[in-house]
Amino acid sequence: MKKRLLYYELVKHLNHKNALLITGMRQVGKTTLMRQVYEEIKEPKLWFDFDNPLDQKIFEDEDYKVIYKRLTDMGKKAGKLSVFIDEIQNFPEITKVIKYLIDHHGIKFYLTGSSSFYLKNLFPESLSGRKFLYELPPLSFQEYLYFKDAVSLKEVQNFILQDAYKKNSIFTHKARIAEYEDFLTYGGFPEVVTTEDKDTKIMVLKNIFASFFEKDIKILSDYSDIRELRDMILLLVPRVGSMLDVTRLSRELSIDRVKIYRFLEFLQGAFFIRLLPKLSKSIDRSVAGGKKVYFTDTGLLNIIGKISEAQLFENSIINQLVRYGKVSFYNKRNTAEIDAILDKHTAFEVKLTGTQQDLSKLSALSSELSVSQAFVVSKKFQEKNGFLSPVVL
Repeated sequence: MKKRLLYYELVKHLNHKNALLITGMRQVGKTTLMRQVYEEIKEPKLWFDFDNPLDQKIFEDEDYKVIYKRLTDMGKKAGKLSVFIDEIQNFPEITKVIKYLIDHHGIKFYLTGSSSFYLKNLFPESLSGRKFLYELPPLSFQEYLYFKDAVSLKEVQNFILQDAYKKNSIFTHKARIAEYEDFLTYGGFPEVVTTEDKDTKIMVLKNIFASFFEKDIKILSDYSDIRELRDMILLLVPRVGSMLDVTRLSRELSIDRVKIYRFLEFLQGAFFIRLLPKLSKSIDRSVAGGKKVYFTDTGLLNIIGKISEAQLFENSIINQLVRYGKVSFYNKRNTAEIDAILDKHTAFEVKLTGTQQDLSKLSALSSELSVSQAFVVSKKFQEKNGFLSPVVL
């Protein structure tokens, strides 16, 4: 089975004392990734799945020395013990045990969790300096190509966005655009990507959506009214690429604004949506309100509801760009807009068919903001300077 790019980062830290924590949406491959790391570790090593209450019970003792003795007995062999725990959010008390076992016995922990919203409250400040935190997102388009055997691992590992700007060509576009259409339609969940049958892909996506409701929502007791959250998700679909109006959402759902904000925070923390911040003209600070909403996977978005081709394309490009740095958008008093600004130095306008007028407007607005580079990402290939095909990102 192919390995995610994050695997090669994780194995660099096998000998470091810090716990390695992998977080991300369900079904992005966290457990598979951790299993692959597990295979790299020499004995002794232990695996626990906290979806199983019997595995949780092993760590349920007020005397942490008893837990340590229990683990070393299970490990059998002498030497540094590595402990792998899947889905730690199911057992919040584990953090105190982890801290003790790292500090007093040098146990190496490898952990996964499915919600940053929950994990930020789960891990107290006392674990500061004792963990390396990684997010595993759905496959990027470059990883997608690797999983489809279209490019080599080395090509993906050596991929640099600045180089991609120079490799924009009609040849590359034509060679990859059919695969990009598939990526747009079905998204980047590994199981979906490696499934060939289209009907089965849709079934897998529906199962992922159902799993989100069955597990993530029920764990968080604050969000007991699943129906309200479901209805809000359905209202967010047609708003993809638009600035959120919380007051209007509140009115349409008959839910108070405070609850809307809590729902949005949860959906973002569970990696279901991303909220793109608006940049001020000074480009040094983000404006608190008026964020734009996108879904973290276009395949999931497509099975939830129907949006325009332009919205779907913009959503995909935003997801591609966030892999390379901090992304925001700019709105000039609702008279002009930049779809995405990467790390304050590169502006992108996203169009199904980009024109020279689009590039001229973008360049002028970017110049006002002292943004040094500007590109129009056009789904229909334009062989001119300043235009990019989506397949090179």
